[in-house]
Amino acid sequence: MNLTRRAVAVAASAALALLAAAPQALAQAKKDTLTLAMTLEPPGLDPTAGAASAIAEIVQYNVFETLTKINSDSRTTPLLADSWTVSPDLKTWTFKLKNGVKFQNGEPFSSATVKFSYERAVAKESTNKDKAVFANIERIDTPDANTVVLNLKNGNPDLLFQLGQATAVIVEPKSAATNNTQPVGTGPFRVDNWAKGSAVTLARWDGFRNAKDVKLRRVTVRFVNDPAAQVAALLSGDVDVFPRVAAARSLKQFQENKKFQVLIGGSRAKTILAINNKRKPLDDVRVRRAIAAAIDRASVIEGAADGFGLPIGSFYVPGAPGYVDTTGINPFDQAKARALLHQAGVTPPLELTMKLPPTPYARQGGEVIAAQLAKVGIVAKIENVEWAQWLSGVYGQKAYDLTVISHVEPLDFGNFARPGYYWNYDSAEFNALWAKINATIKPEERNRLLAEAQKLVATDAVAAYLYQPTWITVANARVKGLWKDMPVFANDLSALSWQ
Repeated sequence: MNLTRRAVAVAASAALALLAAAPQALAQAKKDTLTLAMTLEPPGLDPTAGAASAIAEIVQYNVFETLTKINSDSRTTPLLADSWTVSPDLKTWTFKLKNGVKFQNGEPFSSATVKFSYERAVAKESTNKDKAVFANIERIDTPDANTVVLNLKNGNPDLLFQLGQATAVIVEPKSAATNNTQPVGTGPFRVDNWAKGSAVTLARWDGFRNAKDVKLRRVTVRFVNDPAAQVAALLSGDVDVFPRVAAARSLKQFQENKKFQVLIGGSRAKTILAINNKRKPLDDVRVRRAIAAAIDRASVIEGAADGFGLPIGSFYVPGAPGYVDTTGINPFDQAKARALLHQAGVTPPLELTMKLPPTPYARQGGEVIAAQLAKVGIVAKIENVEWAQWLSGVYGQKAYDLTVISHVEPLDFGNFARPGYYWNYDSAEFNALWAKINATIKPEERNRLLAEAQKLVATDAVAAYLYQPTWITVANARVKGLWKDMPVFANDLSALSWQ
C-alpha cells in the first residue's frame, strides 16, 4: 500500500514538473528562423551602386535604413527621421533625426552621415541610379547632430517617397567603400554569409535599437529562378516565403491548401520590350512603331504572366498620379507594322537580337513576342543570358537590339531624360518637358505635364510598352506581416513572425 502511494506521489510530482516546464519548452520551440526565396541573385549588396532591384530586396529596411519608410500602401512614415517640416514652396525640408542610433560597426548615426550619404550619391563617380534626386539638392545644412536641412533647387512633392527608396539609404563613411560585399547599416539585420550562387544569410543584430521587437533571429534568402523549382521549393517546405513567385499556373493548388497563404497585389512596375534607339534601323521611329504595332499585349500578358497584368501604352501605370491611357497610340495592327517597315525602307526579313534575362516573365514573354514579330517580317533571334550578363552587356554596354525587362521603381520616368541610359533615347523635347515637370509643384499642372510626357514617349516608341504586372506571393500560412501590394521591391523582415 505504501509503495503504491509512493509511486503515485512520484508520478504526480513528475507530471507537475512537466507542466511547469511546458511553457518554457513551448517558448523555446517558437520558430525564429525563416527561408525566403527570390528569383534573381543581386550582383552586390550596395543599393546605391547598382541598378538591380534584387539588391534592395535583401538589404532595404533590413541592413540599411532610410530617413523615411515606404509602406505596402505607398504611405511614407518616419524611420531614421522622427519628423519633418517643409516650406510652402517644397524647397526647404527640415528633418529631425532619431537620437542614439548606431551603425553596425559602432559608429554613430547623425546629420553628418546623412549629409555624407546624399553628397556621395551625387558625386561625379557615383553610379546611383537616382542621382537626379540628389542633384536637385542645392545645399545640405546640419545645424546640430539631430537636424538636417535639405535646400532644393526645385520644389519636390515626391521627396519623402524618394528618400524612402533603397538609393537613399544612409551609409557609414568608414565602411561605405566596401558595402557591396560587406554592407554596414543601422538596420535590424546584418549580413552573416553570402554563398554566391546559392543564398545570403541575415542574422538579427542585437545592437539594433529595437532588437527585442524583431522576432526572427535568422533569415536565409535563397535564389531560385526556374518556375518549376520555385513551386517545388514551396510545396516541399524548403522555402517559407516567396514574394513575386512565378506560380500563376500552380496557383490553385496553393489556394486550396490550408498550409499556404496566397497574396495577389498591385505594383507600379512596367514590363517593356526595350529597344536600343541608336542601333540601325531602330534609330528610325517608324521601325520602332512597327515593332510596337506587331505586338498583341493581351497575348504577351497571357504568355509571360499567365494573365496577371494590365496593358500599358507608355512608361506609366494605372493608379499613378497623372496617368492617362495611351494604349491607343501604338495599337496591335500587323498590317500597319508591315506598312511602317516598308515606309522606313526595310526589306524583310529584318534580323534583330533579343537578349532575355533569366526571369520567367522575360523568357516566356520573349518567345511570344518573337513569334509575333515574325508575322510582320522581323526575325528576333533569342539569346538567353544570365542576370550578371544582362546587367553588364545590355544595361551597361548597351550591346543589344531588343530585351524584355520589368522596371519596378515607381518614380523612374526621369530615365528618359537620363544621358546614356541603356535604351539610348535622346530627346530635347522630352528633356525640356521633364525639366518643366520638376519645376512644377501644383498637382493639377504637374499631372497635365506628366500626361504630355506619357504621350510623347509613346509616340516616340522608345520601347514597346507591354503591361503592368500583378505580383503573387505564396507563403507558409503561419507567417505574419507580409506585404500584399508592392510599391517598391522590399522584403521587410523585421515585420515578419511566425504565428
